Amino acid sequence: MSLEVIYVTRHGFRSSWSVDPSTGNYTASIRSPTGLPTDPALTSHGFKQANELATHLLQADPPIDQVYSSPYYRCMQTIQPFVHNLRRIQTQTSRNVSEESPVKIRVDSGLSEWYGLAHFEHPSSAPLNELQRFFPELDPSYTSSLAPSRHGESLSQLHDRVAKVIDSIIRRSDQEGHKAVLVSTHAAVVIALGRVLTGRMEKDFGAFTCGLSKYKRQESNTGQFSISSGGKTGSKTTAPAALGERRIREARSKVHTEPDPAGHVDLHPQVSRWSDLGSSGRGVTGLYGGWSCELDSDCSFLHGGEERGWKFSGDESFIETDDNGLWSSSAVSGSNTTRAGIETHDSHINPLVGNSKL
Repeated sequence: MSLEVIYVTRHGFRSSWSVDPSTGNYTASIRSPTGLPTDPALTSHGFKQANELATHLLQADPPIDQVYSSPYYRCMQTIQPFVHNLRRIQTQTSRNVSEESPVKIRVDSGLSEWYGLAHFEHPSSAPLNELQRFFPELDPSYTSSLAPSRHGESLSQLHDRVAKVIDSIIRRSDQEGHKAVLVSTHAAVVIALGRVLTGRMEKDFGAFTCGLSKYKRQESNTGQFSISSGGKTGSKTTAPAALGERRIREARSKVHTEPDPAGHVDLHPQVSRWSDLGSSGRGVTGLYGGWSCELDSDCSFLHGGEERGWKFSGDESFIETDDNGLWSSSAVSGSNTTRAGIETHDSHINPLVGNSKL
């Protein structure tokens, strides 16, 4: 049995934080359970949203049988009521509990929050062993994807990261026989998931708090292609192929090995190109297309409806880059420590005052 449906939700209403863009110092007025300013808990309103989402998800068709989450507190807190209720139902209905283990939350760093490129380090999420104190439903045996760079990402890097992690989730689900999975993550990743799953890279998919999106696999989007995998040219790999031109994204990183005077950041961020699936002997990362969107951040089940919507507004960068996403000379010299040319409407952080808008 192969994966048929991917449900995607954004975390519920949360408390906010602020950042000084000149220093990268993050602060929050309300202390997070993990002690990290960018890892806040849900507000009371967000908790109500999470409970409404849980009730709605129990009626999902097809039913959810595996759950993935960003490693941030708010994302796991959003889906915890659903997982708790689902585990209770599984325990009550299972004839032999050993036959079917209750669903667990698989924490994947590839689903983490998106931060723009910066000359400083953005905060990371709390370690898994600490998160387990708050969320005993976490699966400690799951091997996560790599976390994004703490110096942030360009938009193309975000798309590549999301394509890679969802491709991994799809492949694993196919192997394990899951029919429907749930992903809990952040606004930027919600939108990026819609883009890479459908191949509609310019579309602004919805991203409301606790909104639910549903992506259904198109019938002929899996197949065997002779591509290189792990350096073994010509090995057979099952790849989720996009319809039409059947293209997937090939991520190629150019690593700068010389010391960086601007703070030890990669001066040559990842460059990505389109690659035709029919081309053999080339490494591939992630998928672009092959899934249709049946629900786009639906909020009809929430008493407050659509709230706190978010859209991309520029690349959210704290540092200037050129058209190819490379650091500018002023950034390299360390003379530019402010965001340049970025609109503030609906951005993660207002570059003038550093206030979080999510």
